[in-house]
Amino acid sequence: MDIQTVKQRFEIIGHSPLLNRALDIAVQVAPTNISVLINGESGVGKEVVPKIIHQLSARKHGPYIAVNCGAIPEGTIDSELFGHEKGSFTGAHEARKGYFEEANGGTIFLDEVAELPLGTQVRLLRVLETGEIIRVGSSKVIKTNVRVVAATNVDFSAAIQAGKFREDLYYRLSQVPIHMPALRERREDVILLFKKFTTDFSEKYRMPVLQLTAEGEQILRNYSWPGNVRQLKNITEQMSVLEENREISAETLSRYIPSEGFSSKPMIVGKGTSATDFTEREILYKVLFDMKNDLNDLKKLVLGMIQNGGTYEVNQENAALFQKVFHEDDATDVIENHSYPAVNTNTNTGVIHLGQARTEQPIAHSSHEEVEESLSLTDSEKDLIKKALQKHKNKRKYAAQELGISERTLYRKIKEYNLAK
Repeated sequence: MDIQTVKQRFEIIGHSPLLNRALDIAVQVAPTNISVLINGESGVGKEVVPKIIHQLSARKHGPYIAVNCGAIPEGTIDSELFGHEKGSFTGAHEARKGYFEEANGGTIFLDEVAELPLGTQVRLLRVLETGEIIRVGSSKVIKTNVRVVAATNVDFSAAIQAGKFREDLYYRLSQVPIHMPALRERREDVILLFKKFTTDFSEKYRMPVLQLTAEGEQILRNYSWPGNVRQLKNITEQMSVLEENREISAETLSRYIPSEGFSSKPMIVGKGTSATDFTEREILYKVLFDMKNDLNDLKKLVLGMIQNGGTYEVNQENAALFQKVFHEDDATDVIENHSYPAVNTNTNTGVIHLGQARTEQPIAHSSHEEVEESLSLTDSEKDLIKKALQKHKNKRKYAAQELGISERTLYRKIKEYNLAK
């Protein structure tokens, strides 16, 4: 069967040489029983290749089963693929055939095969080499005659080096490798695919077909398409439904095509966490510690003024401390709201004079009593929340903003510390 006939039969759009090469290999390998490994990025249409191989093989009248290996939990995947006996695990109320038994005489397509656990990979290797399977909880060997076609978007060399995939299984699966090209590697097919999709959606939603301007065509061709054919199809469907003007210009496309700054590579999750990756509780603790440090600095400054008879000379060594503790706005707030001793600064001499408190009570210089403060984070957190609520007259929204936490977290803390009035 020639390539053009295959495209018409399986509704494949495109004239790219890379696409034609992939389809040609699939047609040639179909009559054999050789295992095939399809590699390509997510969204390129890898799932059509095993259908071609199955339908053009002598197994076309046998079963065809497609399995997404990444969607099956690790604890049940052996049972799903190879079956299990009654009572082999909790919930196994009766014996069950696995996919490899069900697909006997046909083809099984293992999508995302790189997601298989290492233990399952050993079982799969045995099937490929001997055609034998053993159900979970059984010791009886069962013969099966299955053609295996696998697919993945994972770089196998990196997976093998990291110990996540068996090298012997890779070579057994990839007797014939087929690479499905990304959409950016077949830019000549982008407009053909767009026209096919917009025609399909116009029939589905009973709307006029979309028409591209010259600038619109150029944007579609030049875009990198990190989501490949799937992304193009989704964008076409969105525009088919949402756009009243059926002529698609560059301005219209800019509202649907995301920035080129996005990466098509999978996200890597590291073992460590970023220094800025705080939870709300950790942020609150950080605020508490910062305020405790500021309070200690304030104590140090006021104590120095008391010990020096009500004066405090600002020099190069303590200037930073004075600026940190007594900003102009902060000093005003302290004097007006907290009845602390008034502070007068002589900017000419660089000397601070300590006056009397607003309560008109004289300041005792003879002695001072040092009270040990609680170092409990819980007490500090509770006290800080009480002060924030008092300051904002129990308005939780503003108190939460002051504390740097969400209103929901503040509400939970109020209940936890029984601060509700």
